[in-house]
Amino acid sequence: MNMQNSKNIQFENSYALLPKPFYAKVKPERFSNTKILSLNKRLAEELNLDSDWLLTAQGNQFLSGQEIHGGSDPLAQAYAGHQFGTFVPQLGDGRAVLLGEIVDINGNRKDLQLKGSGRTPFSRNGDGKATLGPILREYLISEYMHAINIPTTRSLAAITTGETVLREEALPGAVLVRIASSHVRIGTFQYFSARQMTDEIKLLADYIIARHYPLVLSQKEPYLRLFQNVLDRQANLISDWMSIGFIHGVMNTDNTTLSGETIDYGPCAFMDQFQYDKVFSSIDHTSRYCYQNQPRIILWNLTRLAETMLCLIDENVEVSIRKIEEVLNEFPKAYENLWLGKMSRKLGLKKIKHADKTLVEGFLDLLDKENLDFNVSFHFLEKLLEGRHELKGRITKDHQNTLNKIQASNWYNQWKERLLAEEVDRKKIIKRLSKNNPSAFPRNHLVQKVLSSAIYDGNLNPFNDLLKQLMSPFMKRTFNNIMAQAPTPNEEVTQTFCGT
Repeated sequence: MNMQNSKNIQFENSYALLPKPFYAKVKPERFSNTKILSLNKRLAEELNLDSDWLLTAQGNQFLSGQEIHGGSDPLAQAYAGHQFGTFVPQLGDGRAVLLGEIVDINGNRKDLQLKGSGRTPFSRNGDGKATLGPILREYLISEYMHAINIPTTRSLAAITTGETVLREEALPGAVLVRIASSHVRIGTFQYFSARQMTDEIKLLADYIIARHYPLVLSQKEPYLRLFQNVLDRQANLISDWMSIGFIHGVMNTDNTTLSGETIDYGPCAFMDQFQYDKVFSSIDHTSRYCYQNQPRIILWNLTRLAETMLCLIDENVEVSIRKIEEVLNEFPKAYENLWLGKMSRKLGLKKIKHADKTLVEGFLDLLDKENLDFNVSFHFLEKLLEGRHELKGRITKDHQNTLNKIQASNWYNQWKERLLAEEVDRKKIIKRLSKNNPSAFPRNHLVQKVLSSAIYDGNLNPFNDLLKQLMSPFMKRTFNNIMAQAPTPNEEVTQTFCGT
């Protein structure tokens, strides 16, 4: 391949060195007229890629998979998974191709994968393609998650293919260039476990240890410690989700990574009005993956992983079960401690006390009972401490109602008493509140608006404007900024869709 600056792209394809059952070699599909709609220049720099070159015709060909770099070794990964509780023994990358791995400027290995790049041996009856809406949604929300320091896959580029893809209607086709610490899932272990391929399970575990958890090699019982590390990362991730009102929507085992990163943003959404049992995904008919179920579901998923790893823990199955159950039993406490810490800081508290769980739950109960906005209500706590007089003349009826209900509650007095008991300096409290409660969040109706503009009008300016705002989530904003505005009844998003 004769490309300017292509020599700077150094692929190191460790996954391709695993035996054939782990993947199928496949090249991305050829598309008629690829065009880069959005390039994440900051991420490109982190990956040691020349963003100016990526925007050239040659760079476009590389990013879209139309020209395969000499160091690339394209493949589709094999995996299984429980989908809404039902086990499917063979899934795999049905619309994604891993081009290879790049070591970033910090020495971290990253997968460079194309999502929506056409059929693979794992596509079953699908066309392997993606439409523009879901690609832009994942780009927008994954980069927001990164901006608020939640572990996530990243989006390097969104590219149109020049093709029309048929779903419920004819829609523009697109490809996402996704970056991940790896794409190994609980479902990857399940794939080999379902086939009783114990040698492959050990190979996969060794691969994950080398790539993500090398320190366990020096510890007693490294495979058990591997499981412990994966559990800890998932506890941290789900507590992050819960602290921002994020509902993933498809928490299948094939969407649970061993690296602890958020992956697959198909039907995801952020709550407006708080409800414990809130669900958006159109295919989640039983509310299996509703907001309050997410900690329970991740424990269920981790239990499925534990089942596949029993053969690694001890030769005696009963001993393996006992040891891994001991680790699983640590999850509720580990999760609760992480969740309580994050939620307490969102209330402006400095010292985390177990007794504060009642205060946190009291606020959530208030939001649920009064149908108040989750992220906005946390953000408004800062405003209440600043003083109501500052809001005069610039507050909407909706916001006034929220503030009135919070301030009139018994909870409000308990909160102020708890705050002032540990910190008398209001400015310091306000600073903590501001640091832990973003002023910008991907309102579902705003996301839908910018996607519609891009899909039906070919106008990407609203998308770029929203993306820019979301990249500064903790910036000081006016009280009535667009992020704080609730959707009108006509704007409200009640369902989200995978787009597959």
